Amino acid sequence: MSWNVPLTRLSMPEEDVEAVLDCLRSGWLTMGPRTAAFEEALAAYVGAPHAIAVSSGTAALHLAMRAAGIGPGDEVIVPAMTFVATAAAVRYVGAEPVFCDIVGLHDFNLDVKEVEAHITSRTRAVVPVHFMGYPADVTALRDLCDTHGLQLIEDAAQAIGAVTADGSQAGTVGEFGCFSFFPKKQLCVGEGGMVVTSDDARAADVRRLRSHAMTSVTWDRHRGHAESYDIVDFGFNYRIDEPRAALGLSRLPRLNDDIDSRRRAVLEYRKALDGVDGIGIPWTDEAVRNGSHFAFAIVLPDRETRDRFRTAMADSGIQTTWYPALPTLTAYQQAGHGFDRAVEVGYRHCALPLSSGMPIGETREVAERVKDVVTSLL
Repeated sequence: MSWNVPLTRLSMPEEDVEAVLDCLRSGWLTMGPRTAAFEEALAAYVGAPHAIAVSSGTAALHLAMRAAGIGPGDEVIVPAMTFVATAAAVRYVGAEPVFCDIVGLHDFNLDVKEVEAHITSRTRAVVPVHFMGYPADVTALRDLCDTHGLQLIEDAAQAIGAVTADGSQAGTVGEFGCFSFFPKKQLCVGEGGMVVTSDDARAADVRRLRSHAMTSVTWDRHRGHAESYDIVDFGFNYRIDEPRAALGLSRLPRLNDDIDSRRRAVLEYRKALDGVDGIGIPWTDEAVRNGSHFAFAIVLPDRETRDRFRTAMADSGIQTTWYPALPTLTAYQQAGHGFDRAVEVGYRHCALPLSSGMPIGETREVAERVKDVVTSLL
């Protein structure tokens, strides 16, 4: 379908194209010098001692679980409102994801009190998600994990550039932070991810595990730094390639400007939709200042209204989306209760178009159509 206003617009300046072409001309495409430079630049950007590039945000979460020593019989607390990769990574290592409710319709992130109530003798880690680019309360979760001897693994796939309550970059408060570079993300390279950590030994573990747990990689042998290799663990093929690393290096210097552009669009949306009957706007002004704005969501009165709203917006050529709560998915249903707020948010929220490349005035046009549609439905 051809959208008049797509959910995301991707801008690819000529400098990005040239960065990738230079990589292709170099003749070295697998993980090598550009990957190392991208890791160094990303580590400096977030303020972490180590950054390890991998093939996806999901791979980043998986390797963080492995390096954290999580395995069969363990439980890991994850939000009931997140993309499936958060819970899938827990299952990859044989552990059990335990869903925990969110704060509510005004804040889609983990409820710290609910997390504490879900801790058992089998709990080994908590995975907060900075959902839609808005920082979760990782300061309180850090204290809670320290009290109970748990690890904190931040899913910052949607939140590069977001700032937590204590002024830290999202992804740097926990033992691990995991980022994604999927096309809709703020730092887009197509596919790819990054694990950040301050632990030297765990960083070394992640580096080995991403490439079959080999003691040397192709770039090492190409430069004569090693003649062969050993396999020292059960590893994976989670390498990023050089063209994506080159694209990340080219785009990273513009990231803050891109986030500022997204924030301006969010502020326009919030101003235009504030006080409109039938529309709830989650998060606070402070969260907007600190967020990096992967998506902008509104909350509608019920699921039926949300679905009718999306149909009407699509008829106008405006693309929207929504994220199902994990307990509503066939493969992730769990017995019991305790995540009613996440389920309600899943059924009632709708994400409007948002990207750093939105033309001036487009957010106002979308907001006007939102108001017209909601008024007609209520």
